[in-house]
Amino acid sequence: MNFCPNHFQGISFFSSVMTRRPDSFANICGSDDFPDIRGQVRLFQTRYGVLLVTEVFGLPREYVECSESIFAYHIHEGDDCSGNMSDPFADAMAHYNPDNCEHPAHAGDLPPLFGNDGYAFSAFLTDKFCACEVIGRTIIIHRNPDDFTTQPSGNSGAKIACGVIQRA
Repeated sequence: MNFCPNHFQGISFFSSVMTRRPDSFANICGSDDFPDIRGQVRLFQTRYGVLLVTEVFGLPREYVECSESIFAYHIHEGDDCSGNMSDPFADAMAHYNPDNCEHPAHAGDLPPLFGNDGYAFSAFLTDKFCACEVIGRTIIIHRNPDDFTTQPSGNSGAKIACGVIQRA
């Protein structure tokens, strides 16, 4: 049997990270059109980068055969989840992009959320920013999946939920 002890040390390392207090977090709330969306994002700074752990409830459900509930997920540069009638989170502004990269290489471009009967859980590691660097920025869930091609934001559709990242 092949055995890789470092693999198990890695799982143990990240398990221990998730049991401590996060370095920053955001409470996610849906727009007026999606009031059932609620959740939390926790950001843990590690020596390997930032571990983002996301749990969201109340996402729109798709009941079409062979249709997936995939939602684009980004950190935006704005510091507020307010907006207007046509864009409820307009003040979240554009994707967080301190290095002026093209999409999908913005620091704020995150892996999509996969809805499971209205629920999504995600945990991933990124070294594109530090947990303290994004405090005060917004995190957005979009209605459509990101196509990872279209400039500047991946044709992600409407912003349906938002939260402001805060120091824990």
